[in-house]
Amino acid sequence: MFVELITAYKNYDPAAKSKVEILLLYPGVKALVLHRVAHFLYGMELFFLARFVAEFSRWLTGIEIHPGASLGERLVIDHGMGVVIGETAVVGNDCVIFHGVTLGGTKFDMTKRHPTIGNNVLIGTGAKILGPITIGDNARVGANAVVTKSVGNDQIVVGNNQIIHP
Repeated sequence: MFVELITAYKNYDPAAKSKVEILLLYPGVKALVLHRVAHFLYGMELFFLARFVAEFSRWLTGIEIHPGASLGERLVIDHGMGVVIGETAVVGNDCVIFHGVTLGGTKFDMTKRHPTIGNNVLIGTGAKILGPITIGDNARVGANAVVTKSVGNDQIVVGNNQIIHP
């Protein structure tokens, strides 16, 4: 998992000069590694400890990931500052999330209230994906888009729920 994550960043970012640089200096990598620890603790119902690790990660990286969120393999969080991923969010494999993205809820019920993101999805800077909706595989979400309705596979969404067919 760890080697795959570093390799995913190296393959994605042409500015990355070495895997050591990625490991030590990329906030997304730190946030994802700490999330794995927090998520494990959350699964063991050690909620306070899980939230403590998540809080430390947020302080260190500026990326807030609830310990209950499920994140796929090889997720790249580029730059990362201001990313918020809610408790019931699910993110698939091989996705890219830019800074300022929110995968948020629209209610406070104890139900699925955050989005499910498919595989190979790119979410642009500042996008807000809200509610228990689904973003399909290979979809693209434009910068600063506000998405409150599900998006199908291979679709592009920009603005306020505006689907563009490729």
